[in-house]
Amino acid sequence: MNEAKPWYLSKTIWGALVSVAATLGAMFGLPVDAAGQTALTEAILQTVSALAGIVAILGRVAASSRIA
Repeated sequence: MNEAKPWYLSKTIWGALVSVAATLGAMFGLPVDAAGQTALTEAILQTVSALAGIVAILGRVAASSRIA
């Protein structure tokens, strides 16, 4: 593992956040099963990846200098 990636593209981080959210939801009467947690984690990760790509494109369009 020599390559680094941003924290927001990590399945482990999003899985942990969804797990915490599901646990808190269960405390308030909103149970989420394991399959739902997995699906939610994948959906969030795909959304974050798409948003990161859009931000990168917008940044390139707004840049004031060329890529060499």
